[in-house]
Amino acid sequence: MQAHAESTSDHEWITLPETNPLAKPAETKNLIPDMTWAEVAEYLETNDMVIIPIGAIEQHGPQGPLGTDFLNGTERAKLVAQYTDVLVAPIMNVGNSPYHLDFPGTISVSPETLQQVYFEAVQSMIGQGFKRFLLLNAHGGNSATTSYIVDRINQETPGIAVNLGTAVRPFLETDKLAKRNHFDRHGGVNETSRSLYLQPNLVDLERAKKTKLHMLPHLRDMVPEIEAGDDTARLVFLVEALKQESTGKGTDTKDMTDTGVWSEQDLSLANAEIGRKDTEVFVNAAVQFIDRWKELRPVGAGPKK
Repeated sequence: MQAHAESTSDHEWITLPETNPLAKPAETKNLIPDMTWAEVAEYLETNDMVIIPIGAIEQHGPQGPLGTDFLNGTERAKLVAQYTDVLVAPIMNVGNSPYHLDFPGTISVSPETLQQVYFEAVQSMIGQGFKRFLLLNAHGGNSATTSYIVDRINQETPGIAVNLGTAVRPFLETDKLAKRNHFDRHGGVNETSRSLYLQPNLVDLERAKKTKLHMLPHLRDMVPEIEAGDDTARLVFLVEALKQESTGKGTDTKDMTDTGVWSEQDLSLANAEIGRKDTEVFVNAAVQFIDRWKELRPVGAGPKK
């Protein structure tokens, strides 16, 4: 009996170029996957901060990449790192997205798995000298889990953690954001605009089409109040809408939208300038918070070993 079958393929042998044509030059600083251990060790001599983006691999309509949340969250973190000395450590690219699973390519893990992976990753970094962790959540479905991870770090380890999305709020100059007075959420004009700025080569607006939203009557009735800026209506809406089929709420993604987009706006309105302004406001706020944290708590403060 032969140990293996001999190849009968007649395909032409592929000769790769001397340099990988898919390799990208390192154009950013402080991204851990691009660094050597020696560079990280040098960083830890004077700093102990790291941003950890938490994203997802899930559908973002026919026009947006499945990696929107992971990619955009990581890009935002990288931009922050260009303007203040902090490292960026992407841990994994999937998140908790069970309500999108009817759209091919979506990958989801449980909240329990999600928090355990990030918590263990942080524990491994604490042993190397990292002390302060800024968790940057880029996917709404991870919000509660991100808060739990932050709390576990603070309650169970020598590390100190903040939810960066919460930490930046006092520094956000919201008057510089584009006005938002329409129902426009997942995969809509604003999110697509951020992708057009952060990942322009991955957005295909030619595939975008008008979405037909199918909301339960009481949810539909809340939309005008949400558009008018009623925060209570927004909260009550979100705790019920976009929940996986097993909950019986009738608000799974496929129940609410035919394209996966959760917006009543025309996606042709999306543009990179909207995304640039949104990103600029966040980056400025994040840099201000990080610089202030460095002032309030210098490296080496706290109990000595």
